[in-house]
Formats: sequence, structure tokens, C-alpha cells
Amino acid sequence: MDVISAIATAPGRGGVAIVRMSGEGALSIARRMFSRRGEYLPNVMYAGKIDCGSFEDYGMCVYFRAPKSFTGEDTVEFHCHGGTEIARGVLEQTLALGARAAERGEFTKRAFLNGKLSLSAAEGMADMINAEARAQVRAGFMLYGEKLTNEGKRLQALLTECLASIDADVDYPEEDLNAQSREEVVLRLKEVQAGLSALLKQYRAGRKIKSGVNAVICGKPNAGKSSLLNALLGCDKAIVSPVAGTTRDAVEGSLEINGVLFRLTDTAGLRESGDEIEREGIRRAENAVKAADLVIWLKEEGETLPALPKETPVVTVGAKCDIQKQSGCDVNLSSLTGEGLEALKALMYARGAGEDLDGAYLMEERHYRAVERAAEAAARAIAAAEGGLYAELYAEDVKAAWLALGELSGETASEAVINEIFAKFCVGK
Repeated sequence: MDVISAIATAPGRGGVAIVRMSGEGALSIARRMFSRRGEYLPNVMYAGKIDCGSFEDYGMCVYFRAPKSFTGEDTVEFHCHGGTEIARGVLEQTLALGARAAERGEFTKRAFLNGKLSLSAAEGMADMINAEARAQVRAGFMLYGEKLTNEGKRLQALLTECLASIDADVDYPEEDLNAQSREEVVLRLKEVQAGLSALLKQYRAGRKIKSGVNAVICGKPNAGKSSLLNALLGCDKAIVSPVAGTTRDAVEGSLEINGVLFRLTDTAGLRESGDEIEREGIRRAENAVKAADLVIWLKEEGETLPALPKETPVVTVGAKCDIQKQSGCDVNLSSLTGEGLEALKALMYARGAGEDLDGAYLMEERHYRAVERAAEAAARAIAAAEGGLYAELYAEDVKAAWLALGELSGETASEAVINEIFAKFCVGK
């Protein structure tokens, strides 16, 4: 492949900037720019002058020999002084000497095409780079560490065994292996089905880890919702007033609890209103509650909670406990004094997140759809096999499940999907 080049560090002033090249001929370009003469040993950082054409910089140069590099190709990095113009000058000189500007995500795409990482691992890397909370970093690292890909490959291996048994039945009908092998195929398919079901159940948790927990604060007007939002965020985000109905539209903020990002929404008080603007705020509040991952309900004494989606966890809060504590709540707190605030955060984490973060998670819609298609195909194959249909008939469903799982690693993903994923990366990665 041709040599690509890009600035690998964020733009702006800094102590160090990195310009990266990859492809056959990267070392040749480096030799023409760097002051070192003689052999370049792989993985050794050399100090010297970098010729940028119109100026020079004193920096470092390191060479990674194929295939033991991130991209699987010969790779060279220049570590120059930070600053927009220095890094740009180094980049422009590499382009003048024969490299071309890298496209978005092209270094990582080459790593994928050269078998250095799977498609899911590449997505995990992007998730780590874009993370806003520690849990997102950990979840992205699990993807990058091939946990999901490895689980997909394990299930694919079982499907491969099923196909081998089916092929033996078809090729050697005189051996009368059909009954025994059919039973073995069904057992393997049910093992695959159980694995796929476990993955699908993790999607809700994975989505919350990736996007954050959507926590909605709601209750009647003047219940203390805006004061609670401000107390959780540690700043005056929402307007607080004794006048009921002050909050007419959703006010949002973010909070990290035990490494998990919680996206908080303070909603308009839920009540009947003749005010058109307030009614619209109430309608939006009701929609926010329906879409919530967690509802924080500021409950008044004797109040009955309205019907909520069954799967949505709720934390009931007795606010203003500095004035009066309430019965029947998960926690009593005072936004004014801070009493009960840490207890509320612990409950928010336990009910809103709280999952083990060390498993294989489905965090992308693409992953979920692929596993869902594999599960549907496996279910059809099991039904056909147990129904006594010819092996040739359910073999196609087994193959369909295998192909769907291959999309996790990228083995069977279309070129359009691959290009779309890497187009989301920054230039230089």
C-alpha cells in the first residue's frame, strides 16, 4: 500500500506533537527528513533534527517494522515540539516527499485489513477515545480487547461443527448417521442460542454504559426538582423559585457516579394546567419519563406514583427533609444541607447501572442487529431439526447464523459498513 501520513495528536499547543506515516516506503521518507545516518533499529527512539523544508525542529524518530506495528505495515513516527505550525510543517514535508494525506480512521482501517484487530475492536477504540466517563473507557477497552469478538468466534465454532455434521449426513447417507448427528446438532444449536440470548440481554446495560444513564427527575410542581438537580451537579443549573411551574422545559446536566455517566433531566412539574406553554412542558416531561433509564421521583406524603414502564427502575425521594421527613420513600434528603445526597447517588448507581462491567457487551446497534439475526436463524434451525426436516433445509439457517456472527469481527461485514465505521474516526487514528 502507498504511504499515508497524518498528525496523530490533537490540534493546538502542547509539549509534543506526533506525525505518523504508514506503508511501504515510510522509512525511506524518514531517512530524507531525519538527521540520523545509518541503521534504524525497530522500536528504538532516536533523537535528532527533523527537516521540515523551510525550517528544522529538534525531536525524536521511531520506526516500527512490519508486521509488528499497529497497522501491520512499516510505520514511522516523528515526535516534534507541540504547536500547530511545527506539526503542520513536518506533515507537509512528508507529503512533499511522496506520502499522501491519510483519510479518517485510515491507520486503524489498515490495521483491520491486515488482521491486527477486529472490526468490533476498532469500534471499541473509538469508544475509548470518545469516552466521557470511566465506565465508557472500560467498556470500550473490553471491545478493543476482543471480548465480544472472541465470544462471537466461540459461537461461530459451534455452528461450524453443526455444519460439518450436516455435511457428513448429506455426503454419506449410507452410514445412517442422521439420527445421532441431528441430536448433536440440536444440542450445539441450543448452546449457541443460550449464548446469543445472554448477549442480547446485555444490550440495555451496554447501551447505558456507552451513552450514559438517562435519569429523569420528576414529580409535582414545587417538589424541589430543580434544587435537587443543582445539588447533584454542584452548581446552579436550573432556576429555583417558590413559584410552582417555574421549570417549563427540560433542563439537563451530567454527573459521574462510580465512573458511570448519568445524564440528568429536570422536568416540568406534572399537573393539570391551563397555561399552553406549561402544558407543552408537561407533555415533554411525560415523554422524558417514558424514555428514561432511571426515574428519580420526588414523592410527596401520601402521593401514589403514576404508571411507569415496567422495566424502568425508580428511586423515590422525600425532598426537603430539613423541613419534614416523609415516609414510604427510598431516601429522604435536603438539597439545601446535602443530607441524604450520597445515599441517593448510591441508589442511582445501584438501580440505574450496577451491572458487572467485565463481560462481553453489545454496545452498538450494529452488534445488536447482527446477534438478533443470528438468534432468529438459530431458532429456525432448531425448530426444523427437531421437526424432522431434511438437514439440507436447516443448513441454510445455520449458515445464516454463522454469517451474522461474522459481522461482529468484520469477517462478513460489507464494505459499506466497514467504510462507515472508519469514517467516524479522527484523521491520524
